[in-house]
Amino acid sequence: MNARVARLGAVSLLTLAMAGCGALGPDHAVPDNAAVRQPAAQAAFLGAQEASFRREEPPGRWWHLYDDPRLDALVEDALARNASLRQAAANLARAQAVVDEAGAQQSAQVGVNASPTYGHPSGVQVLQPGARPANRWRYSGGISVSYQLDLHGQIQRAIEAAQDDAQAAQAAYDATRVAVAAHTADAYAQLCGAGLQLASARRSLALQQDALDMVEQLARAGRGTALDVSRARSQAAQLKAALPPLLARQRIALYQLAALRGKAPAEMPAALAECATPPRLAQALPVGDGASLLRRRPDIRRAERTLAGATARIGVATADLYPRISLGLSAGSAGPASLIGERGTFSLSAGPLISWTIPNTGAAQARIAQAEAGAQGALAAFDQTVLDALKETESALTRYARQRDRVAALAEARDAAKLAATQARTLFGHGKIDALQALDADRTLAATESALADAQVQRSAAEIGVFLALGGGWEDSASGQAGKTAAAALPGPGVNRSGSL
Repeated sequence: MNARVARLGAVSLLTLAMAGCGALGPDHAVPDNAAVRQPAAQAAFLGAQEASFRREEPPGRWWHLYDDPRLDALVEDALARNASLRQAAANLARAQAVVDEAGAQQSAQVGVNASPTYGHPSGVQVLQPGARPANRWRYSGGISVSYQLDLHGQIQRAIEAAQDDAQAAQAAYDATRVAVAAHTADAYAQLCGAGLQLASARRSLALQQDALDMVEQLARAGRGTALDVSRARSQAAQLKAALPPLLARQRIALYQLAALRGKAPAEMPAALAECATPPRLAQALPVGDGASLLRRRPDIRRAERTLAGATARIGVATADLYPRISLGLSAGSAGPASLIGERGTFSLSAGPLISWTIPNTGAAQARIAQAEAGAQGALAAFDQTVLDALKETESALTRYARQRDRVAALAEARDAAKLAATQARTLFGHGKIDALQALDADRTLAATESALADAQVQRSAAEIGVFLALGGGWEDSASGQAGKTAAAALPGPGVNRSGSL
């Protein structure tokens, strides 16, 4: 008996020693030649050298910079009710459940069985071919406990991959939050911009109606012609035709706000349609630099966590080349029902179970190659995500700066056109010019005011586009701390296991 115990102890010590081996496969780290590690990716933005921008970090709730309580309420409501956010939250919960499932593999597995039967064995089974054993009740039952030794880190790598997937799902949730906030602000800007353009179009139409009335009066007095009246009416009709598309744009923006807030179109308050001033910052935009962008953008964090998960799965596939060992203990009792509890019915067994499928045609190697290719693809996708983020940000900065220039030029043109229209009306009233010249001045003013209003709307959209490209808006969420923790290591980037790919 002592010899058997000694042998069992030796086997246990051997397996525990083997369990101390490190996990197979590479540890995750982004290579030094990755786009995220290049100095140019972490430098100041090329488009942020102008006075329109400043190097300060944008705040998490960037929409508060507009100091517009109505915009604040719309964004907060959208973040609380948006259906896409609820879907992203469900995906995150699922990924976290997968982590729990992977972690459960480290626990011992317990099984219980019980089987009562009634009947008799055949005569051959009891080595009495001619016998007819009597029917009787029999039973069998037992309990087993098994624990798989993670000798080569397969379970550890599986847990790492699941954790990386969960962090990628967290980043996807944060990215959805960023998009919801920006799209809500943009829909509000489009709504108010349509109101601004409607106001401008109605003013132009009113001025043209006044001009038409004056031309008709002059024609009746013999100082004008029917051609002048027809041209004035045509211009008034053209200005009137500009109103329906603007009204449609206003209603569509309302419907967009409703959908973003998880509401039906009929639930949007009509008072919102009264807005005629698009949100605009009176100060330079805080944009930070490339290094802060790489840490802030959720899509970059998601791509990096996807790369980490793909790297961990190389170890999972590599472990298939090696045997698996489980330690087991089972105890049970079996026999006739009349002997339940008798000492002779009990059984006990303990020992390791070794399972190893020897690779025959390279299937395991093929799975390793698949995992390695998946990791290389994830690295390429990560690099592309970084480059796209930098491109989008630089493009947004350039678009906004040039749109500001356009607004300034159109404002100057509008002022000059307004002065010219006033002068033309005065000269026409004194008979110095004909009606056609006055109408041309009014037409120029109407076109310039319409172009300015449209440029102001585009400037607001470009301004919000900058904040969208910067990737802020998730930091203050209820789950934002997890994102901050994962992003803190970027552009290092987010490495929780040292080594190289």
